[in-house]
Amino acid sequence: MELWQAAALGVVQGLTEFLPVSSSGHLVLGQRLLGFTEPALMFDIAVHVGTLVAVVGVFWRDLWSIMRGLFVWRDGEGRQGRRLLWLVIVGSIPTAIMGFLLKDLFESMFSSLLTVGLALLVTGWLLLATALVRMPGRPLERVGAGRALLIGLAQGLAITPGISRSGSTIAMALLLGVNRRMAAHYSFVLSIPAILGALVLHVHELGAPSASQLAPMIMGFITAAISGYLALRMLLKIVQAGAFHWFAPYCFAVGLFTLAWNFWG
Repeated sequence: MELWQAAALGVVQGLTEFLPVSSSGHLVLGQRLLGFTEPALMFDIAVHVGTLVAVVGVFWRDLWSIMRGLFVWRDGEGRQGRRLLWLVIVGSIPTAIMGFLLKDLFESMFSSLLTVGLALLVTGWLLLATALVRMPGRPLERVGAGRALLIGLAQGLAITPGISRSGSTIAMALLLGVNRRMAAHYSFVLSIPAILGALVLHVHELGAPSASQLAPMIMGFITAAISGYLALRMLLKIVQAGAFHWFAPYCFAVGLFTLAWNFWG
């Protein structure tokens, strides 16, 4: 992999991991356009670590409140942190079960442009549905385990390439009556154990990177972290403005393009 290809794929990963347009679907398309038949595992892990760094950089206050809640029991921030941690644990259960039991099925989908195209259309409809949400929404204190499980189920289904993880989880939270700020923050904090879990599942397959692999990995990591950080900041403002559904036409367009490529490309 050339450095410019690594940089391009890193930017694609960073932008699409957080914008509700499916990073996995775009990486499948990007790899096809650049002539790769399947993702290089080491590079894939490097760019996901980059996006994980971006999440920590943006949501460090939420992570600090969780850490504080483990040690400080009597203040408001500690209670908020423990509540958020509990909801993240509950929401991670469906994702973990689906990722473990259906790992081979989901991985087989990465070779299918038909799956990516149809899944992008599903993402588009989910995003469009959020335009119907007008209520202020529930704060953290009123979000229960049932809602967390449904949001976690949406995250598990988003392992499918073309279904956006951020799009499906934030849309599910909004449709379940969670307020905009909480929907966005919960979605991305919930992504941390999911990303770490995916890395753990694959880390045993890795050996030491060769000299030719190292530079593209570093380039992909850096570009994914920077573009991911910028994408997260932008998305938070879009969600707060109630404009999450603006991404639906893009998903429809890319989904239809992918289906056309599958049948006539």
